[in-house]
Amino acid sequence: MIARVTYRGLRVAEHLITGAVIAAYVRARYGRAERPPAWLPAAVRWWHARLCRALGIEIEVRGRLAHGCLLVGNHISWLDIPAIGAQDNIGFLSKSDVRHWPLIGWMAEIAGTRFIERGGNQSSQVFDHLRSDLMRGRAVMIFPEGTTTDGDSVKRFHPRLLAAAQAPDLGIQPVAISYHRGDDPAPDQDAPYVGEDSLAANLWRLLRHPNLIAKIRFLPPIRDTQGEQRRALAERTRAAVLEALDLPQYQRAKPPITDEALQPDARRPAPSQVCVS
Repeated sequence: MIARVTYRGLRVAEHLITGAVIAAYVRARYGRAERPPAWLPAAVRWWHARLCRALGIEIEVRGRLAHGCLLVGNHISWLDIPAIGAQDNIGFLSKSDVRHWPLIGWMAEIAGTRFIERGGNQSSQVFDHLRSDLMRGRAVMIFPEGTTTDGDSVKRFHPRLLAAAQAPDLGIQPVAISYHRGDDPAPDQDAPYVGEDSLAANLWRLLRHPNLIAKIRFLPPIRDTQGEQRRALAERTRAAVLEALDLPQYQRAKPPITDEALQPDARRPAPSQVCVS
């Protein structure tokens, strides 16, 4: 146990330093240019994959990434970002708070993360940026629950940000995420980052974890969404995720949801996108 924790801890520390060096070079060489260097997406994908390996996490993927689609999935942990980001050139949408986090926020910004103010009047601008990324062939992932869960449920999907995919030639691809201890089909209880959990405590559990498996399911895209109400689209996307995770049917019967973007959970701000994206 001690040897595992020490080895993984040293690998993660070295990996964070490596990411900081790459980010510093990009900022010094290219400044704040809107278009990143051609090699940066591959470097970001490599960084995500290497972080998962450093933590000893095995990733199982089903389905394929569909181009021209906004990726919409459930949210369990900050691990969702590196696990998803390791699969392709995928960007993320994050709350503006993350931009001010030491080191991580700076690295995320350089890697191309889009940020949105909670309660701010910038939806149109955010939609334009997301559509621009999608039109250029870069996939973008959002977590419309606005918070994390323990893996036993999927909260309501807030529909406003799904409007980014309501444009010609674009669509939505649901993504189902779950974590397991080895072959145990039950959701793992160490991976979730919820409630009053701290990043340090969560990372300590991951360093000690004997066999964590992250399962990612890229589900069939939902297209031809022109004219469909965002609320109905959000419910349809959430239903696809619930079915893929084999969660109880009663979770489909939720009260009507408001059209607020990234509504915070009552318990705590969501620990979303704490990793480079």
